[in-house]
Amino acid sequence: MKVYKFRVVIDLEEDIFRDIEIKTDSTFLELHDAIKSAFDFEGQEMSSFYMSNENWDRGQEVPLENMDVKTDSGNIVTMKNAVLNEFITSPEEKIVYVYDFLRMWCFYIELLAIKKAAPSTLYPKLTMVFGEAPNEEDKEMDLFMDVVKDESSKSSGSTGDPELDAYLADDNEDEDHDDFESLDDLDEYM
Repeated sequence: MKVYKFRVVIDLEEDIFRDIEIKTDSTFLELHDAIKSAFDFEGQEMSSFYMSNENWDRGQEVPLENMDVKTDSGNIVTMKNAVLNEFITSPEEKIVYVYDFLRMWCFYIELLAIKKAAPSTLYPKLTMVFGEAPNEEDKEMDLFMDVVKDESSKSSGSTGDPELDAYLADDNEDEDHDDFESLDDLDEYM
């Protein structure tokens, strides 16, 4: 039996990666589970693999659930039925893995080696850990905080997003209150 040795790099400013060995006849679902486990993600979110090239362009999709994605031969592809060795055709193969389409955690997967499986070894196997894995929930908070920071730093009151500006303008118009400078002003109003 042969195994693939993959390097899985999470798309963050700091270098954080995991090396995973997995049998060549494993499914993408098994690789999905191995990546989630290696990065301590809960694994409850939608995700997809994309076969890629040296420029990390996304090609054939392998989704977690049935999304009517088909191979060239017309077969429906899901992580559960897609076998790694049927998609990995060269030693330089690259794969993009997107986990959680709201937070858009992106992982870049490179095939480092194809080698013989070690006797009595359980696969998939985590063989190297570099860097501390982020908290799965942190990315959403970071995005929210960036919007808040942008909001407070703009003197014009514009977020730069016309739809969001319109929503915020409508929200402000709907408020039925007067501006009070102190609690005494409010008491006088009541």
